[in-house]
Amino acid sequence: MGRPRIGGGPVNWGGWLSTFFTDPDRLHGPDSIVHRVTEHLLLCGEALGLAFLIAVPLGLLLGYTGRAAALVTALTGAARALPTLGLVTLSVLVAGVGDSAVLVPLVALAAPVLLVAACEGVRGTDPDLRDAARGIGLTHPQVLWQVCVPWALPALLAGLRTATVQVIATATVAAYVGLGGLGRYVVDGLATQDFPQTLGGALLVVLLAVAAQLFFAALGRWALPAGLRRR
Repeated sequence: MGRPRIGGGPVNWGGWLSTFFTDPDRLHGPDSIVHRVTEHLLLCGEALGLAFLIAVPLGLLLGYTGRAAALVTALTGAARALPTLGLVTLSVLVAGVGDSAVLVPLVALAAPVLLVAACEGVRGTDPDLRDAARGIGLTHPQVLWQVCVPWALPALLAGLRTATVQVIATATVAAYVGLGGLGRYVVDGLATQDFPQTLGGALLVVLLAVAAQLFFAALGRWALPAGLRRR
């Protein structure tokens, strides 16, 4: 098979990446890599923070009480199937161009993952531990925070890892409504047929997602009980 071709010419992946990363605009100014990565991380952090505040307390409560847990799992599964770009378009029509046009879809993407992780993590607490905690006089809030939450921490971190990777990858849609982030490289590159810029932007998104995956994997392993961590 021949090498990949665009516009009738061979694709020089290495040359494209070299062109992108050595461009002076990538080193300084509003279109620099540091600036775009910072924009991307701030947008993702804001979306994940909102999703965490909304979903995790509710998930902990539902997991502890066991009420409507199965229904929540089913509904969140359906919510995760919503098309992000369609939600962005709808948000723009309702709220106009701005951060909220992207934050709403990103929160809608991350919240179901965190809700299920918190709910299932608490539900998986050893019943004997909960009974023993109640037997020594702990109140329900104390059982939740001192017994169930530590038990659920690995599951919660796994959910946070999944949500973070999804949000990092999906936040590129911010560029479609005129916002910044790494999606700016992808969208602008496609619009001007600047394929080195498109490839470089896509690679940066992948690297950022992989870095988040590795970080939360290490954090999740640290959160395991010491006996399991040594295995």
